[in-house]
Amino acid sequence: MNMRLKKVLITGGAGFIGSNLVLKLVSIGYEVVVLDNLSKQIHGDDFLMSPLYLSIKDKAEFILGSVQVRNDWIRALKGVDCVIHLAAETGTGQSMYEIQNYTDVNVKGTSIFLDILANNEHSIKKIVLASSRSIYGEGKYKCTNHGTVYPSGRRNRDMSAGDFNVKCPFCSENVALLATDEKSRIHPSSVYGITKQVQEQLFMMIGENLNIGAVALRFQNVYGPGQSLSNPYTGILSIFSTRMMNGNDINIFEDGLESRDFIYIDDVVESIVLALTNSKAVGEVFGVGAGESVDVLTIANTLKGLYQSQSRVIVGGHYRAGDIRHNFADLTKIESQLGFRPKVSFSKGMESFANWVKNQTIQEDSYERSISELKTKGLYK
Repeated sequence: MNMRLKKVLITGGAGFIGSNLVLKLVSIGYEVVVLDNLSKQIHGDDFLMSPLYLSIKDKAEFILGSVQVRNDWIRALKGVDCVIHLAAETGTGQSMYEIQNYTDVNVKGTSIFLDILANNEHSIKKIVLASSRSIYGEGKYKCTNHGTVYPSGRRNRDMSAGDFNVKCPFCSENVALLATDEKSRIHPSSVYGITKQVQEQLFMMIGENLNIGAVALRFQNVYGPGQSLSNPYTGILSIFSTRMMNGNDINIFEDGLESRDFIYIDDVVESIVLALTNSKAVGEVFGVGAGESVDVLTIANTLKGLYQSQSRVIVGGHYRAGDIRHNFADLTKIESQLGFRPKVSFSKGMESFANWVKNQTIQEDSYERSISELKTKGLYK
C-alpha cells in the first residue's frame, strides 16, 4: 500500500540532495516547499547565483530561513502533508571543533520542529529524516575469536605507529569488515555522528507518540553531479577533484586503505521517494548505500585517471580525530521492505561525476585551510 501525499516541505531543499529531490518530486506531481538558509559554505558568497538554488527556485515555493528559527518553521509548515528533513551541518572533522554550531543546527533545529508538531495545529502525516551511517561509528566486524563485534574508536598510540587496523574490543586482534545492518550497535565517534543519533531518536520517538509516520534513512557517502566543489569539509570526491583541477597533489589520510560506501545521488533520491510513498516505511530506519566498500586510494587513483591529472597521490600516514576506518551498508532490509536497489554502479557514477566536474568553473582550493584548522585544534595527527 502506498501513501499519496500532496504537499511536501524539504528542509535544506536547495542543497545537493535537496535540489535533486525537489526536481524529482515536482516531476511526479508533488507541490514542494523549500526551507533553506543558503549557507555560504555550500552556496558561496553570492548565494542567489548558486547553481543549486537556481535549479529549484522556479520549481518550488522557496523560504529563505533557518531551522533554528521557530517562526520560519511555522511559516514553512502551512498546508504541508509531509516533511523531509535534510537540513543539517555535515562533516566529521569540522564537527569536532564547531561543537555548538553542529548541536544547535542539528539537534536544536530538529527539536523546534518536533515541538511545533506536539504543540501547534498542523497537517503533517509523515516525517522523513536524513540520518547518517556516522551513528554507527566503526561498523560491524568479525573476530576469529569472538565472532561478530562492534569495536570502539581506534587508539592514538596504534595509529601514530602506523597501525590503522580495527581491533577486537575483547582480544585486540585485527578484525574483518562486515556489512553494517540496522541492528548494529550505535556508538558514534564524532560530534556529527552524535547529533545525527539524537536527531534520529527524537524523530522516531515523537513520531510514534504523536501518531505521525516517521522514517529515518541512514545515508552512506552521497556523491554525484551538483555537489559542492568549494566545501573543503565534506565530500572526499569533491575535495580530491578540486585539488586536481587546481593542479595540487592529493594527500591521503592513514594508509589509503580506509574505505567508504559511495552511493550515487539518483539512488539516494529514489530511496527518499520510496520512504515518502510506501506505508511499509513508517516507523522504520533503513541503511542506504551502494552496499560495497571502496578504499580511498582507489577513489583518488580513479579520479586521477578520469581527469588525466598529473597530481601526485601521496599517502602521508596522518589521521583525523573522529574518523572511522570502514563502513558499508547491508541493504537486505531496505530491499526486502521497500524494493530499493541501487542502479548506478561505482564506475558509471564516477564517470558521470568526473564529466560534470570537467565542465565546471575551477573552484578555489580551501583544503589546506581546513587542515590548518584541524592542526590548530590538535585534531590532525
